[in-house]
Amino acid sequence: MTSGLWELVLAGIWITIQLLVLSALLATAVSFGVGIARTHRLWIVRFLAGFYTEVFRGTSALIMIFWVFFVLPPAFGWQLVPLWAGTLALGLTYGAYGAEIVRGALNSVDPAQREGGIALSFTPWQRLRLILLPQAVPEMIPPFSNLLIELLKGTALVSVMGMGDLAFSGNLVRLALQESAGIYTYILLIYFVIAFLLTRVMRGLERRLKAGVGRAGAAGKPGPTPEQELRRPETTGVAAGGGV
Repeated sequence: MTSGLWELVLAGIWITIQLLVLSALLATAVSFGVGIARTHRLWIVRFLAGFYTEVFRGTSALIMIFWVFFVLPPAFGWQLVPLWAGTLALGLTYGAYGAEIVRGALNSVDPAQREGGIALSFTPWQRLRLILLPQAVPEMIPPFSNLLIELLKGTALVSVMGMGDLAFSGNLVRLALQESAGIYTYILLIYFVIAFLLTRVMRGLERRLKAGVGRAGAAGKPGPTPEQELRRPETTGVAAGGGV
């Protein structure tokens, strides 16, 4: 390829990375907001969060992009630029999947941990921030890593808006050179490299978070779990729950 075509591909990579970062940030915010709401004590909050999750999980991301970019403008009288339309559609769609990851991780925490927080007169927010999330977040990382890779591949859908992402740029290069095999092989390799780097980063984050909650001690030896820390005072004569 000529230098001009390579510049086109590099510009597509940059746009793909921007879209990935922005939509991942939105999806993360939605995941935690809706996921925590699904464990709320009020049924109306759980119902609304569940309704959102079912709607966005049950609709196509491609159709959602069409809807945000082509339906919203005439309906509301304003137009989103392709980058923000793609960010909104992908962030809301993949955030619905992430919400289920958050809900499942929070519900997997040992009930004794919640009871310990109640015994210490923690507010629901304190129990969530100090007890539940520190234990649940490390368990969210592997499924979130898979979801992030799926989001990376989903960014190719924005090419239907004419947005110059990696997939769109690759198609332009294919048309210019009238060659498909070589160009799409390059594009596949680029997506693979980005996904591989994301996977390594997420694995490093998982190890660090698990070490932070005492699941990996010095020299690789496992440390005490949060459950053991919570129950330890019961065997030493100290009031129950004093280990939190």
